[in-house]
Amino acid sequence: MILAGGLSTRLYPLTKQVPKPLVPVAGEPNAVHLMRYLAASGFDEIAINVHYLADAIRSALGDGSRFGVRLEYLHEPVLLGSAGAVKQMEAFFSSGTFVVVGCDDLTDLPLENLLAAHRERRALATIGLVERDEVEHYGVVVTDGVGRITGFQEKPPKGTERSKLVNTGIYAFEPEIFEHIPAGEFYDFGKDVFPALQGRGAAFYGFDARGAYWCDIGTPPEYRRATNDVLCAAFRIPDTRASGADPSARIAPDAIVEGDVWIGRNARIETGARVVGPSVIGDGVRVGVGATIERSIVWENASVGAGAALRDAIVGIGYQVADGTTLDGAIVAGESPV
Repeated sequence: MILAGGLSTRLYPLTKQVPKPLVPVAGEPNAVHLMRYLAASGFDEIAINVHYLADAIRSALGDGSRFGVRLEYLHEPVLLGSAGAVKQMEAFFSSGTFVVVGCDDLTDLPLENLLAAHRERRALATIGLVERDEVEHYGVVVTDGVGRITGFQEKPPKGTERSKLVNTGIYAFEPEIFEHIPAGEFYDFGKDVFPALQGRGAAFYGFDARGAYWCDIGTPPEYRRATNDVLCAAFRIPDTRASGADPSARIAPDAIVEGDVWIGRNARIETGARVVGPSVIGDGVRVGVGATIERSIVWENASVGAGAALRDAIVGIGYQVADGTTLDGAIVAGESPV
């Protein structure tokens, strides 16, 4: 299951118009990257919960067949938390071990290895863990010598952390997990289910995936980092080009494109413009005469006016940057269409 019901307020104003499963990384919604990731690990029946701008998600993702999966939707008029959403899909997951991921995850964490460890330990629940040098913005997980989870710290102040392993939001469960989730009420894995499992001494383990790539793209700094990692080929997404221009893009002969730059379908780079990587120019974007874009991300159908200058900026879907405007480290986007 892909957990996708939240509003992703950490990425406002970008996600006032675009629901978080459709936040693009290298021109594709991250939910698409996740479906391909899950399919490559043998999971071709996937549930996804939707809430905000649900129709836009359905329109973009369809039944999942374009991405090699069958997609089942759970529409939540009222959000019931991460565990509460999964509880509503209990019948979907009744046949055996299943996996839950967050739609903010961009990763190559080896699910086959996580599942092998989960089954070998006869675990009820297993959390994928990666190592971070700085952990104060993450949920820290403490394990014993055999990987059993013995403690949690939520965003511990620097110097107080008991571990460098952080929760990725990638989980493996047995159907018996539903016995620990009440129906019809707000319930969260991190705040409710996991502390209870630990307190009861359940077969609850962490899978140490240090060395795997993982990024939570749900904040502007991490979204930038993930995008740059893809552009620079530090992380490779299957079926996604890392950089370069789509054949349908039109780039003026005297325009300058330097470094790791991704240019989408039907984009236009006008005369005298300069684009410096790592940068993304989304599908249908127009970069005006003499404009400069450096280390920035421009979402689809936006326009950058003549003589405008963007540095370390993010421009939302369909946004029009006026002629001569300078955006330095800014995030700009329109309001929600609903």
